[in-house]
Amino acid sequence: MKIKAVGWMVRVIAVLGLATGTVALAQFPQRALFQGTLNDYTPASPPVSGPWEVRGPWSLVVNGRSDRADFSAALTMERSDQGAIQNAPPPPPVTNPLDNPVLRNAHTHHITLLNGKITRITNGFQVTGPATITKDGVFPPPFGPVLPTLTITITGGPPNVKGDVVFSNITVVFGIPAAGHFGSAPLHGVVRSAENDGDDRR
Repeated sequence: MKIKAVGWMVRVIAVLGLATGTVALAQFPQRALFQGTLNDYTPASPPVSGPWEVRGPWSLVVNGRSDRADFSAALTMERSDQGAIQNAPPPPPVTNPLDNPVLRNAHTHHITLLNGKITRITNGFQVTGPATITKDGVFPPPFGPVLPTLTITITGGPPNVKGDVVFSNITVVFGIPAAGHFGSAPLHGVVRSAENDGDDRR
């Protein structure tokens, strides 16, 4: 009798564990903090005139009670080897394009999205909203003062599957006019950490 009772209890605990994991993915109970790194290349074709290497840390604060989130990123951007060669002046070049820092056109971007809307998707969620973007610390950037829509997607393996990472990948898609600078293709990155920060005051 005791053996049967123990077996029944184990099954109940397992079911509750699965249910809890599903709820955690479908509804964030309180504020959660996601952090990671973007590391990708833009397209080579105009108007982007790349490929550009885009790298830097990002963070996302999720308020599950309001279905809203705040995103920020600090990115470096410079032309890759291919981008430097493709955008070099006509031959004969004065120097090797790969040795000319001017052709790299290195610069920075700070990106901030406040109060973005959260949408649940399979194995993750999306955050969308208008973003403020600077270039080398200056606003507006060269592509203008209109705030582009950012679509941030965070996904991973299915919850409660042993060995899977529930939140592992991020993509960021820039809307017009920023798409003319970053491209309209998703920029990819990694989720380094995802944790409840213990602050439920928002």
